[in-house]
Amino acid sequence: MGITDWPAQERPRERLLALGPEALSDAELLAIYLRVGIRGKSAVDLARDLLQRHNGRLSALAEASLEQLSSVSGIGQAKAAQLKASFELARRALTEEMAERDNFNSPGKVRDWLRLKLANNQHEVFMALWLDAQNHLLQTDLLFTGTLTQTSVYPREVVKTALARNAAAVILAHNHPSGISEPSQADELLTTNLKAALDMVDVKLLDHFIVAGNAQPISFAERGLI
Repeated sequence: MGITDWPAQERPRERLLALGPEALSDAELLAIYLRVGIRGKSAVDLARDLLQRHNGRLSALAEASLEQLSSVSGIGQAKAAQLKASFELARRALTEEMAERDNFNSPGKVRDWLRLKLANNQHEVFMALWLDAQNHLLQTDLLFTGTLTQTSVYPREVVKTALARNAAAVILAHNHPSGISEPSQADELLTTNLKAALDMVDVKLLDHFIVAGNAQPISFAERGLI
């Protein structure tokens, strides 16, 4: 049975209009976006299939490639492109919101953004969030990309980028695709070396986060490691 055959009060679009988007499940919101299903499946069924393929997590769905999305029966390249565009718009809106506020004074206020950006990356990456003297976001840079288990980070390149961005401070972050968020000795040594290098050019290292799947991102500052 198609959604148009459902009682009006059960249809996702009508529920959104009556109750607001917060009242809808992830699958219902996706169904509104997908608009139509396929033979034997409503748009809600198709949305549930799409979520199930990504462990029921919107963050994993947001990181899926165009090829992965379009391989789902009923999605295709056009809908896959639209989904990727919508997730990218959401990221940019969040980045703008973060940049307009003093959200970088507390480690807890950047965790959601970093989890959205890094949690589902299958390769280890290292990024920097450059801040001005008032701790407003200037720019983010993906500085290094490594293998599934390690990455090479060069303090000289980090310092060069800090100067190019005219940054007064920085928050560093990298992910652990293994899902284990605990910092290694190598992570701690790298942080110490980067802090020393940045101190030489008067750029303050505010924090270094490790992001690993659904686990709470680890803050070096909160642990007294900076």
